[in-house]
Amino acid sequence: MFETRDLCWLTKEVQSPGISTWYIDHSKDSPFLTTMEREMPLLFEGISYSNKPEASIVFSIIEETALNQDGYRIEQATQGYEVVSNSHEGLLFGMFGLYRLLLTGDDVTFPYQSVPDQNIRMVNHWDNFDGSIERGYAGSSIFYDQNTFRGDMELIGQYARLLASVGLNAISINNVNVHKLESFFIKEESLKEIKKIVEIFSSYGIKTFLSINFAAPMIVGNLTTADPLSLEVETWWKEVIGEIYRIIPNFGGFLVKADSEGEPGPFTYGRNHDEGANMLAKAIKPFGGLVIWRCFVYDCTQDWRDRNLDRARAAYDIFKDLDGRFEDNAILQIKNGPIDFQIREPVSPLFGSMKKTNHILEFQITQEYTGHQKDVCYLIPMWKEVLDFDTKYDGKSLVKSAVRKNSPNQSNSGIAAVVNVGMDRNWTGNKLAQANLYGYGRLIWNNELSSQEIAEEWTKLTFDLEKPHLDKICSILTTSRDTYEDYTCPLSVGFMCRPSLHYGPDVDGYEYDKWGTYHYADRDGVGRDRTIATGTGYTKQYSKERCEEYDCISTCPDELLLFFHHVLYTHVLHSGKTVIQHIYDTHFQGVERVLEYQVIWDGLKEFIEEEAYENVKERLIQQEKHAVNWRDQVNTYFYRKSGIPDEKGRRIFD
Repeated sequence: MFETRDLCWLTKEVQSPGISTWYIDHSKDSPFLTTMEREMPLLFEGISYSNKPEASIVFSIIEETALNQDGYRIEQATQGYEVVSNSHEGLLFGMFGLYRLLLTGDDVTFPYQSVPDQNIRMVNHWDNFDGSIERGYAGSSIFYDQNTFRGDMELIGQYARLLASVGLNAISINNVNVHKLESFFIKEESLKEIKKIVEIFSSYGIKTFLSINFAAPMIVGNLTTADPLSLEVETWWKEVIGEIYRIIPNFGGFLVKADSEGEPGPFTYGRNHDEGANMLAKAIKPFGGLVIWRCFVYDCTQDWRDRNLDRARAAYDIFKDLDGRFEDNAILQIKNGPIDFQIREPVSPLFGSMKKTNHILEFQITQEYTGHQKDVCYLIPMWKEVLDFDTKYDGKSLVKSAVRKNSPNQSNSGIAAVVNVGMDRNWTGNKLAQANLYGYGRLIWNNELSSQEIAEEWTKLTFDLEKPHLDKICSILTTSRDTYEDYTCPLSVGFMCRPSLHYGPDVDGYEYDKWGTYHYADRDGVGRDRTIATGTGYTKQYSKERCEEYDCISTCPDELLLFFHHVLYTHVLHSGKTVIQHIYDTHFQGVERVLEYQVIWDGLKEFIEEEAYENVKERLIQQEKHAVNWRDQVNTYFYRKSGIPDEKGRRIFD
């Protein structure tokens, strides 16, 4: 299987005459020894295991508080290198860290210490038992096929090593929208198959979680209710959980989507979400398990005629007053923005305001709204903006620190993301989309890395190119998020895409629908009024300083303007342009950049392996067509609405 799958950023081997043997101390009973015995020859050319502690690379367990659970330190020794950690997981991460440094770190100095900034570093799969993947753009599921477990453990092992190599330590393996067959994953027949998957991930330091159906007591257990306060329901879950841990002792826990987009939940029984989460958390607590409870809860049957309704308010309105009422092994999973993974939206107001409940920040690696892994869209810059966002609570409170600091049990805090892999040979459909998976892992381990640094790491590990050519690939990656934003939805207006598919333009596609994603464009202006005085009052959910900034049109950042305000097309932005001219300019500019990407990529043909070259070239051709379609539809739409021509006289269809 290694011959038929892309090895991604683990393609190369470290070649050094000074590295020939390795030794690990205190590991006789650790499953990680088997993993490292398999990995070391794949990462370091010609290396072999030695029984002598004078080996070229030595791995040692120590006791040092500063390294925490997963951190490691690499020291130069007379004979080579020593990797030390408090845990075998840390040694495994340190092994991959040394590999990365020796291949990319021209100016690295030793000792080199690395401790993860976030404790839970997770990916969520939206894979279905039939093999399909909700919002998947890289082929079918690596876990399931036609309502059976695929059973390709070598494939899962290759995937586990990719995740571990960038420091990830948790995974959920099925869709949060749990269908009928997947509801039975908690029964013995499925658990025996899931156990095989869990064991592979565990050998790479990764905990495995299942998404569960809140109504499982009825669907699976034939009860008449799933009321979380029912003793019968509570007893049923305790029995189910006991059986899970009997079969899978190292099981991680549950991921739950409830009362959202048709999924059942506590609201069905007049209960709050803390009551639903806590019932499960108490049942799983004796086994050391966690319950991760998604805050993506809103009314998806809104009436577009009622402008008082605002989907953006939902998560805060539902969960803020419950702060401090959740069990210490319950964790709230909060999307980065208040709507749904748009190319740009403000940071969720729950960050900084939630101070007494464990929580996780949720990103989306799979490109649901950002090009379906056809269009190049490097998402690290977006995630950096979120992590570095100052909520302005208590003076200064950046999201990256607030997630951890405001969780009472900091070990139960971190970051999760909906992942982008499938059965495509290169895992991610678009070769360049591998950079998002790699970059996600690296960024949530080290929140201080820049988008540029991560792009440079990935290109060095993935391609065998001279620096000028690597720089060209990095230039595509690091500008691609802005490019995608330029030719799609302007100024955070969002959701001008084709309904359900979420690829391609349909400016009014959601405008008169039930989903609460409206831009309210008319002949005079565009945007959603979320101000306190005349709008939905959403701005009040932020800290005082942020509220004042967003609520006032003169201080609201340009890039978020249409999310918070309905403005005239002639409104002048801080940039000096009118809103309408900004729309025209950015959409023309976005297409021009895609054409530049094509020229850059064509110039790399003789230097890049043919399969990867053709893969990206084909998608850049698709991206050009996509960008042109967006440009022409959006510009034409707003020209027809406003009657205001492009001041530069470019062609806009009337």
